[in-house]
Amino acid sequence: MTSTTTFDALREGDTIDGPSFAVSRESIRLFCDASLDYNPLHLDDNYMKGSFGKTSFGGIIMHGMNNFGLISRMLTDWAYPAGALHRRLETRWLKPVRPGDTIRPQGIVKTKQTTAHSRWVVLDVMVSNQNGEKVAMGEAMVEFPLAKAA
Repeated sequence: MTSTTTFDALREGDTIDGPSFAVSRESIRLFCDASLDYNPLHLDDNYMKGSFGKTSFGGIIMHGMNNFGLISRMLTDWAYPAGALHRRLETRWLKPVRPGDTIRPQGIVKTKQTTAHSRWVVLDVMVSNQNGEKVAMGEAMVEFPLAKAA
């Protein structure tokens, strides 16, 4: 992961990397317990032998919100030590994630803006699997508050 930096030192195109995450049946079950989402998409191999409209996943899949959580962790781990705050995150899922996959989030600084009351960084965010395929992508906003006068 890129070390924490200051707002002034950030440049468009700078990247931050989050920790990799090995997806297993156990991690999926733990997310079911934490989220109270026991949809058979995440638990039942027999149920997943069917198709859903035009989609066939071929087996159980990880909760999409797990991608969201990994991106949030990456942003917080990067921003908080610099006194910054993760303010917004929007994502969309591109590919299913299955047990045996290893996924990793990444952020790329898209823009910086200073307003009368604060400083803002917008990042393109994504989660990729072990094959380099994007499984989720979106956009995040981080605030670097202006220092208060002493």
